Order: sequence, then structure tokens, then C-alpha cells
Amino acid sequence: MAALLRGWCAVLLLTPYDVGREPGDKYPAGCASRLTTDRGTADDGVRRGDFCADERDWPEALAVRGLSVPVSVIGVALFTSGQVSLRLSAHAQALRFMDRRAEEEREKKAERENEQA
Repeated sequence: MAALLRGWCAVLLLTPYDVGREPGDKYPAGCASRLTTDRGTADDGVRRGDFCADERDWPEALAVRGLSVPVSVIGVALFTSGQVSLRLSAHAQALRFMDRRAEEEREKKAERENEQA
């Protein structure tokens, strides 16, 4: 999910886009990507009548990027707890196996001692 949010942020910042002055505009204005443009922010665009700057702005893209941070943290926490759980389970199983082998060895040793006596 975090990768999708980061990808959407990249799309907002890196891709050029078209903006119509009115809904259904047949000839929309072509706009450069927000990351490569030298024009101002959306607040400047409102004053100057810049439709491109009105459409996409930094706060929207950075909000999407900001949303990916908690999702990443939660994902890392879940992945880490899962990996620790798997490793502890494998360790416990190995200890049970070793304990069972030690018990079998004690039983065999006791049987040999009984046969010798």
C-alpha cells in the first residue's frame, strides 16, 4: 500500500497533465510536471489566472507521500513481528528435538547398563 501511495506521489510530481478552463473543454491547456516547472504554487496561480498551477500543487503530492509513512511503519512492524515469530518457533522446535534425542540417548545408555549387569 505504501508503494502505491509513493507511486501516486511520483505520478503527481513527474507527469505532465492537461487542464481545461471549463468542464468539457475541447482544447485543454498542456501543463508541465510540477517537479520540472518554474512556475509558482497554486496560491500564485489563483492570482495570476494560471490554470496549471491551480490544478496540481505540492501540498497534495506531499500529503499523499505523508500518508505512506504510517503505512510503511505498520508494514515494517508486522513483517518484523512475523519474522521473529517464525524464528522463535523454529528455535523452540529445535530445542524439543534436541531434548527428545537426549532422552533417547539416556534410555539407550540405561538399557546397555542393564544388559551388562
